Amino acid sequence: MVRIICLPLFFFAVACLPVIAQHASLETQSWIHGSESCSENRDSPLQVVRYNDDTWILRQNKCIHYEAPFLFLFKGNTRALLIDTGATGEEKTFPLYSTVRQLLDSTEAKGEHSLPLIVAHSHNHADHRAGDRQFAGKPEVTLVGLETADVAQFFACKDWPNEMGTFDLGNRVLDIIPIPGHEKSSIALYDRSTQLLLTGDTFYPGRLYVDDWAAYKTSIARLVQFTSTNPVLYILGNHIEMSITPGDDYPIGSTFHPREQVLPLGVQDLLSLQAALNNLGHTPTKEVHDKFIIFPK
Repeated sequence: MVRIICLPLFFFAVACLPVIAQHASLETQSWIHGSESCSENRDSPLQVVRYNDDTWILRQNKCIHYEAPFLFLFKGNTRALLIDTGATGEEKTFPLYSTVRQLLDSTEAKGEHSLPLIVAHSHNHADHRAGDRQFAGKPEVTLVGLETADVAQFFACKDWPNEMGTFDLGNRVLDIIPIPGHEKSSIALYDRSTQLLLTGDTFYPGRLYVDDWAAYKTSIARLVQFTSTNPVLYILGNHIEMSITPGDDYPIGSTFHPREQVLPLGVQDLLSLQAALNNLGHTPTKEVHDKFIIFPK
């Protein structure tokens, strides 16, 4: 069944976007991907896909910001969690807070109070936290700090980055996996109920920017170990920068991504990344693969 959600357009009209009511197939899901001329773009500032009853995936319009990050919203029985807030702060242009609250409220029984919302981040880079200002000071909202110590404390990762944490949304447990290397406070998140593994900018179909080579290799090994003992349906990163042509990425800053690769990667792709890193050894080296590019800074 497909339902429709109507959201304000970038140009202040109204757009009706499909929201998948049950278990969207992410291998075939199409995403808004910008326009050759952004002055002619009529997409919503946010595409909203309802993966299942209590899980949403949102993508920012590339004509608002070329990074077009993905955001993830999880709802439990007692609270909800939003991972990342996008690349734009202004609510008039990028109505993230109102959209998230509307999504959560639409699933609650009549007369119930809004669920408390936790806002956390895959890592501390500007295109994943710019929308924080929309949530600051709002009732029933907790913003998790951006530094490593803040993340480790909130998610009870006592021996960062060697110890994982868990976070219960109310009958919905998430595993928090420290994965520094792209950025020192980077985390992966595993939702036991959907078997989705979020990997932020550490692993996605695009340019895998590596800030700390040794830490990154260790983090990828940690993810491989995790996937060897936990079933993973999809690995979901925060961007798509590759086309469907193997090894072909879009230019940095492009606002138009025709023929994008699909968002989800699989465990076999993760194993391929680990093997490539092992083969490269201790020397940070750029290397192009079909679905990703290893890209030391």
